Amino acid sequence: MSETPEKSPSEPPNGPDPHEGDESADPARGVIALPSNVSGSGTLDRLVETARDYARAAVSENTLRAYAKDWAAFARWCRMRGADPLPPSPALIGLYIADLVAPAGKAPALSVASIERRLSGLAWGYAQRGQRLDRQDRHIASVLAGIKRKHARPPAQKEAILPEDLRDMLATLPHDLRGLRDRAILLIGFAGGLRRSEIVSLDHGKDDTPDSGGWVEILEDGALLTLRGKTGWREVEIARGSADATCPVHALSQWLHYARIDFGPVFVAVSRNGLKATADRLSDKHVARLIKACVREAGLRPDLPEAERIHLFSGHSLRAGLASSAEVDERYVQKQLGHASAEMTRRYQRRRDRFRVNLTKAAGL
Repeated sequence: MSETPEKSPSEPPNGPDPHEGDESADPARGVIALPSNVSGSGTLDRLVETARDYARAAVSENTLRAYAKDWAAFARWCRMRGADPLPPSPALIGLYIADLVAPAGKAPALSVASIERRLSGLAWGYAQRGQRLDRQDRHIASVLAGIKRKHARPPAQKEAILPEDLRDMLATLPHDLRGLRDRAILLIGFAGGLRRSEIVSLDHGKDDTPDSGGWVEILEDGALLTLRGKTGWREVEIARGSADATCPVHALSQWLHYARIDFGPVFVAVSRNGLKATADRLSDKHVARLIKACVREAGLRPDLPEAERIHLFSGHSLRAGLASSAEVDERYVQKQLGHASAEMTRRYQRRRDRFRVNLTKAAGL
């Protein structure tokens, strides 16, 4: 698993689209600016940059990159058909999403979820250019409704990593600095029901770094994580386990001690010789690669071909594993995962006591 920083994607082979401009790379630059009737000054210019920083922070970097790609794909689609993406044309976008779900060429058909994401990306792209896309326009809404009716499928779910699976995965890790770190990542991610982005965004202390997504406090009875997630700030309590080998708090403490981390990112890259922790925060992709590598080494789901069984597991497998195996009241699992509704939590429960409440008998039948 490489720990070298990832390079930015190269320019598409067809060259930059004239309608993308600099706003795709820095959307705040195209939105936040001084009014045309106000003269610039040092103070105002600094405030513009401050406002742009806050505007960039309104959406996660991953979402911004995805939206920028969505806009670039649409602009390229328009260019190949002699159309112009500006100003927004609901009729043209209706044709676009129809082509996405039933392409005439060799391009793969997109799922309903992917098409809805593309529409969100286009709405964002138009907003960056001072224009509004009306997704409720009949040319878009009626086509999308028909696509949902004809092509919608239940969401594909990743396999849950259950406690016995996790133990097998931990056994594949080496007993060196890198192994200590990865063991802590898996155990903290599982016990906290964390998203992979939440795992790698943790800092040792509050306000250690500008890109922090939360911090850690190790207490006598466990670890308290303060996280900035999709639903806002929340606290996640991770109690100590019954044995050091599988205790997430013990694993985290061991990693912090031997990596000599007392400030900044908690989970960082390790030097090539494996003897020293660097200052470079890990990417969330490291968590996904780690899970897949451990699944392969542990031989989980041996009934399937290797490529298929590796594809079954992802970062969400840790969250699904906690939701599926924690035998406590559902509301505690919902709180741990940071879900706004119990229904969302149930989507993560790959195994649960179905039909425990028998409404048929309760109704007298």
